[in-house]
Amino acid sequence: MIVSRRAILAGLAAMPAVARATTSYAIDPVAVGDGVWMVHGADAPIEAANGGAIANITIIDTLAGTVLCDCGPSVRYAQALKSVAEKLTGKRVVRVYVTHLHPDHGLGTAAFDPAIVAALPGAIDALRAQGQGFADAMYRILGDWMRGTDVVLPGRALVSEREDFGGRQLRLLALSGHSRSDLALLDEKTGLLVAGDLVFHNRAPSTPTADLSQWRISLDRLKAQPHGSLISGHGPLDSGGTAAIAQTRDWIDWLEGALTQAVREGLDMVEAGKIAIPIRFASMAAARYEVQRSVSHFYPAIEAQLLPRIDVPGS
Repeated sequence: MIVSRRAILAGLAAMPAVARATTSYAIDPVAVGDGVWMVHGADAPIEAANGGAIANITIIDTLAGTVLCDCGPSVRYAQALKSVAEKLTGKRVVRVYVTHLHPDHGLGTAAFDPAIVAALPGAIDALRAQGQGFADAMYRILGDWMRGTDVVLPGRALVSEREDFGGRQLRLLALSGHSRSDLALLDEKTGLLVAGDLVFHNRAPSTPTADLSQWRISLDRLKAQPHGSLISGHGPLDSGGTAAIAQTRDWIDWLEGALTQAVREGLDMVEAGKIAIPIRFASMAAARYEVQRSVSHFYPAIEAQLLPRIDVPGS
C-alpha cells in the first residue's frame, strides 16, 4: 500500500505532542578554506535518526553575500542552515545552488525565494518531473522532519560558465552521470572544488539515477580540472582533491563488473546483493546498503542484455 503525504500528516497530527517531537538539526560548519565552510552530512542512509541530513553542504562568504551549495532535505533543515550561515558570514544568503535532483540535496529550497535558487536546466526539468515523488518518499521515511516541506523549483536556470559575487568568481561545471544533470562548482579564489554527488569520499556511491558511462566521463573532467581540495557530495573533505575522485571511479568500475559477473554466474538479485565487497572498500560507509540498492537499479538491464530470451524463438 502506498501511503500519501496527506495521510502521513494526518497521522502525525493525531499523535501526542511528545510523540511527535524530534530533535533539531545540528548544523556545525567547519572552515575548509578562505571564506569557505563545509557542513558534513551523516555518512548513513536517509533515516529518522538523522532527519535526512546526509548530504554535505558548502557555505561561501563573498562581498555580495552568502552563497550556499545545496540546502538539505527539508524546509526545517534549510531554515536552520540559513540562520547559521548568515550568522557565520554576517551577510544574507544571495544564492543557493542545487547540484542535482536528489532530495537530500535540494528539498530545502522551500526556505528561500526561488529567485535566488539556481540549478542547471536539466536538473530543474528533472525536479519538475520527479520532485513530488521524491518528496512523498521522504515524508514516508522521515515523517515530522518533513513538515512544511513542499517542492519549490529553482527560479534561476544556469546557462553561463561562471557567476561573480563581488569579485569572487565561481566556475560552473555542467556535467552528468550521477544523474542526468549534475552541477559542480570551482571557487576560483581558493581552488576548492565542490563536486556534488559526482564524487563520494569514504562513503559508497548511490546510483538511483546513474549512467555509469557518463559518470566516468565527468570524473575524468573533474580530475583534469586544476583544483585544490574537494568537497564531495558525501563523506569527509578530500584535502588533496584527487583521492575521492579515484575512489569513486574505482567503486563504480568494480560495481559494474561485479554485477555483470553475478548475472553470468546465474545469481538472482538477492544473491547478487550479498556478493563480496573488496577489502579496499572496507572503510567505506554504507557499502553493503549501496550494493543492494545498486542491484535493484542495474540488475534487470544487465540480465536483459546478457541472458537469452526463452520466450522468443531463435533468441
